[in-house]
Amino acid sequence: MTRIWGGDRRLLLFSYSIETINMLIIPMIRTKKEALGSMGNDAPLACLSLFQPLIYSYFKQLFAQVTNPPIDPFREKIVMSLMCPIGPEANILIPSAKQCHRLFLPNPILSLYDLEVLRNNLHRGWKTKVIDVTFNKDEGPSGFSKALDRICEEASDAANSNYQLIILSDRSAGSERIPISILLALGATHHHLIDLRLRMKVGLIVETGEAREVHQMCVLLGYGADGICPYLVFEMAKSLRAEGVLDSSFTDKILFENYCEAMERGISKVMAKMGISTLQSYKGAQIFEAVGLADEVINKCFKGTQSRIGGINFERLAKEAYERHYLSYSYRNTDMLVLMNPGYFHWRTGGEKHINDPISIANLQDAASNKSTNSYDKFCESTMESVRACTLRGQLELVPTTKSIDISEVEPAANIVKRFATGAMSLGSISIEAHTSLAIAMNKLGGKSNTGEGGENADRYLNQDPENNKRSAIKQVASGRFGVTSSYLAHADDIQIKMAQGAKPGEGGELPGYKVTKDIAATRHSVPGVGLISPPPHHDIYSIEDLAELIYDLKCANPNGRISVKLVSEVGVGVVASGVAKGKAEHIVISGHDGGTGASSWTGIKNAGLPWELGVAETHQVLVLNNLRSRVVVQADGQIRTGFDVIVAALLGADEIGLSTAPLIVLGCTMMRKCHLNTCPVGIATQDPVLRKKFAGKPEHVINFLFMLAEDVRKHMANLGVAKYQDLIGRTDLLKMTDSNNNPKAKFLNLSPVLRNALHMRPGVNIIGGSESQDFQLEKRMDNILITAAQPVIDGLQKSVNIELTINNECRAFVSTLSYHISMKYGDAGLPDNSINIKLKGSAGQSFCAFMTKGVHVTLEGDANDYVGKGLSGGEIVIFPTKIVNIPI
Repeated sequence: MTRIWGGDRRLLLFSYSIETINMLIIPMIRTKKEALGSMGNDAPLACLSLFQPLIYSYFKQLFAQVTNPPIDPFREKIVMSLMCPIGPEANILIPSAKQCHRLFLPNPILSLYDLEVLRNNLHRGWKTKVIDVTFNKDEGPSGFSKALDRICEEASDAANSNYQLIILSDRSAGSERIPISILLALGATHHHLIDLRLRMKVGLIVETGEAREVHQMCVLLGYGADGICPYLVFEMAKSLRAEGVLDSSFTDKILFENYCEAMERGISKVMAKMGISTLQSYKGAQIFEAVGLADEVINKCFKGTQSRIGGINFERLAKEAYERHYLSYSYRNTDMLVLMNPGYFHWRTGGEKHINDPISIANLQDAASNKSTNSYDKFCESTMESVRACTLRGQLELVPTTKSIDISEVEPAANIVKRFATGAMSLGSISIEAHTSLAIAMNKLGGKSNTGEGGENADRYLNQDPENNKRSAIKQVASGRFGVTSSYLAHADDIQIKMAQGAKPGEGGELPGYKVTKDIAATRHSVPGVGLISPPPHHDIYSIEDLAELIYDLKCANPNGRISVKLVSEVGVGVVASGVAKGKAEHIVISGHDGGTGASSWTGIKNAGLPWELGVAETHQVLVLNNLRSRVVVQADGQIRTGFDVIVAALLGADEIGLSTAPLIVLGCTMMRKCHLNTCPVGIATQDPVLRKKFAGKPEHVINFLFMLAEDVRKHMANLGVAKYQDLIGRTDLLKMTDSNNNPKAKFLNLSPVLRNALHMRPGVNIIGGSESQDFQLEKRMDNILITAAQPVIDGLQKSVNIELTINNECRAFVSTLSYHISMKYGDAGLPDNSINIKLKGSAGQSFCAFMTKGVHVTLEGDANDYVGKGLSGGEIVIFPTKIVNIPI
């Protein structure tokens, strides 16, 4: 706890914390950018937090994946705009001068001066109505709903009385008056005016001490705000300057401009996640899902927003507002006032629960390094306590049964560990020591490690040490395509297309230049010291059809590889997964909002994506409903670490389990959350050679942990009477909501949508993931002709071969499979130049010469469709128009 700045009780009233000020607001003012964080979100969902988070935290940002692309808001800035007109809107179908009679704001964040201008404006005779969103404390919690109704009535009266602007204000909040959350007041007013067909007559401005973070501004805009004045931020910033926390050179103008610029960047990024480029399109669009709000709240304030599991009602919201007010004004002496530090971002004693707390970390590391089952049991006990406090799965329990079996009858741990895979952590985000340790461990287990999006040094998969095989079985293909060559793809068991990442869905990635060492630059085919960017979209994927094309291209580049697509949990992910399955993906990862990251803005880490429990359940149900479940293997990913977590994931529909944070902890991670700073003290998430020497992890530690985890799973299976892991898949009848949770907010939740049995929707359907092969019709490929003709050259029996063929646009990914055979034998070196010369006539299909390796020369007389030379790996392409073209005139 820390002395409140300036003794301003309003900071307490509006739930400011030391973390909020130091980690979010001050960096925005100083750097004009959002603050970065790392390692994902392991704190409680808002619907489970007992620290009374503001209602904004109940909303999760939606994002584009597969069906449409996100936008790169910085490198495609030319298409982004936060300029927006406000005020009465004329009929767009009847052109008139009145359509121009509006005020244009360059961005939605208003200064104190801007607000006064709008409050007293005389533009074309406009009038402004200020509505107070507070109520008298003497009314108690019951005054909450009455005040909300009063606000709506005042707004409709103002619209009918020829007012053009309405300002919703909580300025009068104080010792005698309790503020209603400005978001509730705004949402209720916005929808009330829509219901009365009055919304287009007025502009809605928000004057609030509550909103200060990027996510909060976005939620306000999403639910109808035309402009926002966060007055308390500016007043607090002046106090920070007076106390010397901020430099005296920060004038009032600079304070506002810097904060505003950071907000503009943040809002643009959130809009871009959904592929929206203008604020006019984002405003009022409600691009959110609520997690933990009751229908009565949704229907009154956020009509049309998805809230699948119910949650707290107005009574609970009123109670929390009343308690916040009491705590803020119950002390007479301001010297007693302190701002709490609840540990929302970093674990603190007495603060918010975190899944990765020091006790759990210590027990897990001891268990893994010393093979201590006693420490593992302690780890599970402390972790389960945190899981109960933080997650949806923690509100579930296994159904007791009288049909338990002896553990000797259960599938052996050696089989179960083969269903485990480590997550996509790139070489660059973590050190080579950590990266190779994970690969060695998973290869010894028979599981799979993942390269991440940074590629993989060819020595690791070409020169395999049988005892310490450093090859990553899963090769990831992300938007930056770093290190993606024919040889890289050819030496994969799985090829994973990363459409989104749990910690920052809809965003790209960035590896700062100080992390791009000589070795990392070589692996990524880049230049040392130069920062590398992965854009939010794949620039060859703008629809489900484009994804299907990439899936086909990669299958042709490695016919023996399994093609995987990584998605992130959000409402509708089941439909997206069905489209991905129809696009012939063989494996789908559903990542939760709490997945880790090497670096991301706190806005994305805390507020984007949904729990994997919702995503896995929906995906399994929709795939079964459409008879697609047997075509794909489903993997769950996100803060999974105990046997209970694995069992719940399987019962909800996951065939495989992804683990990232837990294996890093086993290797020594202490959750310092310094990954983005290159200062990891244990040598895991750093490229600093001095710090890397501190790495003490061993592959054996990961192996020990995963076998303990598998044995933990076996114990649960024995208690449930299930002998084979496959028989767990989709058995939601073995789960129920727990009765033993003492969290009063948990009692508002209804997880029946998660526990719906998919087989009841479509009885008799095959749900064994991957039991039905996707038909790529590879036997019909023209590459088969090429391979037969070029085989003597590949085998070294002759120096070169010339091939002449006619091609048509049904022939896609031409030469990709031929390149696969060359890469399997010769790696990236390929063949000598012009070893295989191919002359073609005609019109080639999509992805002509994709991933074509060195030594292959293709000449096409004619034309080709999209993505010519995608992932070109040293081959040569010549295309020229046909010499005789008959074009009708």
